[in-house]
Amino acid sequence: MQMPACMASNVAQAGSPERPPNVILIICDDLNDYVEGYGGHPQARTPEITRLIQSGVLFTQAHSNIPICGPSRASLFTGIYPHHSGCFGFTRWDRFPVLKHSRTLMAHFRANGYQTLGTGKLMHHLVRSEWDEYGNPADYGPFAFDGQKRLAHPKVPQPFREIGPVDGSFGPLEDLASYQLPGKKALQWQTGSRDNIRILGVGSETDRDSTSDELNGAWAVDKLRTFIRQASHKPFFMGVGFIRPHTPLIVPERFFDLFPLEDIELPKIRPDDVDDTHARSVRGIPNGKEPHSTRTADMGLRMYQHLVDSFPTREEALKQFIQAYLASVASVDEQIGKILDTVEHTSLRNNTIIVLTSDHGWGMGEKDYLYKNALWQESTQIPLIIRAPGVAAKGTRCDHPVSLIDLYPTLVDLCDLSQETRINAGGHPLDGHSLRPFLEQATRQDWEGPAAALTALYRWAEAHPPAEQSYALRGRKWRYIRYSNGREELYDTHDDPYEWHNLADRPEQHAELKGLRKRLMTRIKTP
Repeated sequence: MQMPACMASNVAQAGSPERPPNVILIICDDLNDYVEGYGGHPQARTPEITRLIQSGVLFTQAHSNIPICGPSRASLFTGIYPHHSGCFGFTRWDRFPVLKHSRTLMAHFRANGYQTLGTGKLMHHLVRSEWDEYGNPADYGPFAFDGQKRLAHPKVPQPFREIGPVDGSFGPLEDLASYQLPGKKALQWQTGSRDNIRILGVGSETDRDSTSDELNGAWAVDKLRTFIRQASHKPFFMGVGFIRPHTPLIVPERFFDLFPLEDIELPKIRPDDVDDTHARSVRGIPNGKEPHSTRTADMGLRMYQHLVDSFPTREEALKQFIQAYLASVASVDEQIGKILDTVEHTSLRNNTIIVLTSDHGWGMGEKDYLYKNALWQESTQIPLIIRAPGVAAKGTRCDHPVSLIDLYPTLVDLCDLSQETRINAGGHPLDGHSLRPFLEQATRQDWEGPAAALTALYRWAEAHPPAEQSYALRGRKWRYIRYSNGREELYDTHDDPYEWHNLADRPEQHAELKGLRKRLMTRIKTP
């Protein structure tokens, strides 16, 4: 079906009198608020991200629209909520009719005269035709490899290592010779995507092959240097997708050395905090009492309980995992710094927008949960930093709740592209709103976007009728959660920032609850 003439006429033509800005979109996988400037962990070391914050606007309450990678990235790159597209799960995004007939962010930039290039993990299902040029596909390695199968890091004890070589693995990237057992084949590091598997040689820190994140960082820098040499290049849109701190949390040992295990501080966790929540009631665990060893257990509960069962104490278990997570964040921060150096010290400095974000957060044991895919703050909150020369007030903070759905319209606005992003009438217009007003004045109150960020929950199912899903609204004061079975949670995030006290059953909150319930149902109406 061809685009109606009224739509086609709105497409902007390339070659405006003023040179359009370049765009670099950096996405880290599973990055929560363990970033300097966000206060998520006092020991986080992210000096390069801090440098980016100082040159742009930090959004303190940015949230994922569905806190699990596949549908979150589909929503981010199409600008369409899951309840409008139907993409709540891991079915390929390009099989949903609404998304098929709507331009992705990179396709829209290309239609408006930009050169588009990307590398690493951007959309969960890579469609190379959406880009002019693509570097490396997503690579979750490294994995320990025994010649036949991939394993968790050999230092990880049972039962946590039973979870597998991805989610059940963490530890330093080191020479594996010391782990060789008599009569057993020597372990090696293996990495690469399904069609490009390679052995990653590791002799020492100075004698080893590059990790996937290092390769993607180098690829981005090389392409940027090419643009610098070609003064007449077209404006570009570049996506850089780093895997860390996604599991397996395996990075060079020098990053672990930054965080001595005995000094690791634990997050603030209230004992039995999960007891007044209802998440388990929609996770196939009747009354929240089913043993965690059964297959019906939710991944976040399973990871938490297996981790705790693998060490003498809960404190030691969490310290081990948090050390690996902080090390992984520090490792990707270094790669971000290389990109920033290339921009700031060259001709790209004054005409390149840089956005740093993540697809969702990660719970670190709060409410007995170690994972993403929850409707609480730890899982929905993401870092979001936007550097827009000539527009963004440097070093400012915006506290208004926003979400990833707003990135697409923001970049369209900043680059003065066409507002029409549908390929034809079968598509859907952008659901978000431009964040430009907050870039110009972070404290303004007259934004045309919503007062609360909307987040949906992925559940393992063959179909996802929008009205039957679980959702959260996160406003300045309240977080309201409504699960698919009708159960509710309500948190006063101003007085209770850790969301320890569910107020949904308190009579004095009846009016507030009723209003939030109505607002949610208004937001998720579908065509």
